[in-house]
Amino acid sequence: MFYEIHETKVSLRIKAQPAASKNEFCEIYGDEAIKIRIKAPAVEGAANKELVKFLSKSFKVPKSDIIFKSGQNSKIKIVEFPLTDLFETWLEKM
Repeated sequence: MFYEIHETKVSLRIKAQPAASKNEFCEIYGDEAIKIRIKAPAVEGAANKELVKFLSKSFKVPKSDIIFKSGQNSKIKIVEFPLTDLFETWLEKM
């Protein structure tokens, strides 16, 4: 499963693809991650910053509440953020 919900928090396993033409959610990568294309390059943390911005905007979560649990320097990352109604609605559409 690419996500885990713990009370009021969500852990999301992400396969990041930097230097894409636009920011977007893609398909499930294997059974373990959601692939997200990020338009920023993987240089000096630019892709991570863009990923946080994209998740913040997508799920209406403050950027400061999005935490990298692991994989900050790899393509597979785990981020944690507060559970929102927008995230639950997004999950239903998956």
